[in-house]
This record gives sequence, structure tokens and C-alpha cells, in this order.
Amino acid sequence: MSESLATARDLTVRFRTHDSTIHAVNGVDFDVHPREVLCILGESGSGKSVTLRSLMRLNPPAITQMLGTLRVDGHDIMTASEQALEEIRGPVVAMIPQEPMTSLDPVFTIGQQITEAILRHERVRRREASRRALELLDLVQIPSAARRLASYPHELSGGLRQRAMIAIALACRPKLLLADEPTTALDATVQIQILLLLRNLQQELGMGMIFVTHDLGVAGEIADRIAVMYAGRIVEEGPVDAVMGSPLHPYSCGLLGATVHEGLRGTMLTTIPGAPPDLRKLPEGCAFAPRCTYTEPRCLEAVPELRTGMEGRVARCVRLVDHRGDASSSTTTRAA
Repeated sequence: MSESLATARDLTVRFRTHDSTIHAVNGVDFDVHPREVLCILGESGSGKSVTLRSLMRLNPPAITQMLGTLRVDGHDIMTASEQALEEIRGPVVAMIPQEPMTSLDPVFTIGQQITEAILRHERVRRREASRRALELLDLVQIPSAARRLASYPHELSGGLRQRAMIAIALACRPKLLLADEPTTALDATVQIQILLLLRNLQQELGMGMIFVTHDLGVAGEIADRIAVMYAGRIVEEGPVDAVMGSPLHPYSCGLLGATVHEGLRGTMLTTIPGAPPDLRKLPEGCAFAPRCTYTEPRCLEAVPELRTGMEGRVARCVRLVDHRGDASSSTTTRAA
């Protein structure tokens, strides 16, 4: 595979308040390659969005402590100055936020906001930037693009606002695109349209992408690989078909079992008991152990290491047989 576009090693993010420390991300490792979509999947509060924002160093600096290694296209995000980060954000890495209405400036038109992003990073005249803005609206399939350039955010539907946010993110031709649950607030029909648009643009423009979601259906539509996150740690990672078809970690199994699909009509929905742990005071052992059907004493003793299963898949569970370095192994024991 090609050289990694984005790399995290032992990424740790803590938020310090006046009376506690929130352990939001706890030793995360991942790689994203050009033209690849990595989907980070998990419940709210699992550390997905914090991980994403760390790649642009957007977490509030006054209370944030970041440790480990984080590189994007050769740039060291941990040590970059604020001036260097301003040059990285946009041309190297860009983000589509979760809620466009709170991200778009209500007093500027869509065209002005796209044009401003282009002028900030590229030495072009305003007329050329305006032409590029029109091309971007056409690219993201906004109808009557020339007219929409003069529209304000409140004059657009939710789906069109999200397309406008995608256009702004693509304005400087980023190498890595970060998408933070960009379809959560949209209805099902528009959601599918946005997913197909993102996937087509990612392939057409040759970008890497990290897509954050809690929806397995969305992950299955857009991802090449899935990283399942729980309590600030990646508990399973592998190709999308393998993780969706035969999960290794009990948490991944629980997420799949709790997913609504047409075949469940008339049957009881499986649920994961309990609630995620308090990130201010994580347990010594496996954070999922209090909710897990298969908990045994060793689960409570220490945080399980990532074990390598078949085809390079990894899972943080003591019940997974480790196939690391064993090329002759032909079976992997499922954790659930």
C-alpha cells in the first residue's frame, strides 16, 4: 500500500477542568492512505470527534493536553506553530462539520464564504476565486449554482447547506478530508445523496478521508476500513466487509445487533446494557467489561492489548486468538 497520508501513534487527548481531567482519547493508533476512507464508529462520547479535531488541532488549547505522534502529509501536527497550522488547514486537511447551520456565517453569502477560503490560501484574483466557487457548487451538485452563490445560509435547505459546507471544505483541494457525522441531521433520502456525493468526490479527487459516525448503515456505505472506538480507545479495526460481516470485539457485535434494518420487522431489538464509562475515571481493565456478556476476571485486571487476527484485523479483547506472525493460521476465534 502507498505511504500513509495521516498517521497517529499513541494519540492521547485530555481535557483539564478546574476539578477533573477528562480522558477523551487514550492511546489511539491509525493510518489513512491516499484514496482510502477510514470510518471511525462508536457511541456518542467515545472520542471520535475529539480524534478528528486533533488532526487539525482544533480542540480548545487552554484546556487540552495532547500527547503522542500525529502527522498529516508529512507535517507534525503536535509541534506545528499556529502560523504553520493556518497553512495546513485547507490545502492539506479540511473538515466538514456536523451541523452546517452553526458553522456557516449567517451574514455572508455562500459565494462569499467559498471565495474567502480560496483567497486565503491561493494567490488568485477575486474574479478567479468567484469562478472557482461556481465550479465547486456545480461539483457538489447544487442546482441553479449561479443563483445559490448569492444565497445566505438560512435561505438553503439542510441538504443544500451541507453541500455548501462540502464545497467550502474542497475549496483548497485538500489531500485529507475529515467528515464529522455530516449526515446526522438529514433525512434518509438526502443522507444517501450526500454519502454517494462524498464517496464519488473522494474517488474523483483522489483524497484520503476520515468519516466519523455512530450509524453502521452509513459506515457500510462509505468506508474502506472501520475503526470501532469505545471510551477513547480503538477496540477493533479492519476492512469494512470483515468488521460488518464477522466482528471480533463484543462491543462491535453489540452495535451490529442493535442496528435496525428491514429484516428485523416484528422482532425485538437487541440492546447493549448499561452506559459508557465516565471518562473522568476509567476502570483499570477493559472499559467495556461492565456491559459485556463475556466478562471474565482477567478482563478487569488491565486494559487488553490490541491482538492481531486474520487478514491484519485487530481487536482489543482477551478472547481473541492472536495470529500475529503466524502465517499458517487459518482461523480466528470470534470474541462473541
